[in-house]
Amino acid sequence: MSRRHLLLLAAAVTDRTFERREIDGKPIWVGKCIHCGTKLVVADDGRSLGEATLEHIWPETQGGTNAVDNLAVACARCNRQKGTRHDHTVGQGLDAVVATLRQRRMERWREPEEVGMAARLASVYPST
Repeated sequence: MSRRHLLLLAAAVTDRTFERREIDGKPIWVGKCIHCGTKLVVADDGRSLGEATLEHIWPETQGGTNAVDNLAVACARCNRQKGTRHDHTVGQGLDAVVATLRQRRMERWREPEEVGMAARLASVYPST
């Protein structure tokens, strides 16, 4: 599994809106976009099955990291819109968007242990 896929899986697993299900006997994670609530699907190997993308709450262009608590799952449309409108600017607009997303992310937060995924995500989210 690529690091990018592992990060997308970690973002889904640590989001309470994502539930583990099966399709054609294969495990998947089904949840909601951090922005608009659209249904999104992530394969158990971290691949996007449709429009799911890795969202950096504090943008990479502004020094945001790949720390799991800075990541969320967003639909491609919302992620693109945030990137176009906010990720390359500095100021109150970006600060307000980031504050809203951080609050939403914390409300949806779930520890990987709660769904038996701690060992699998240890390289990107070490347990304390």
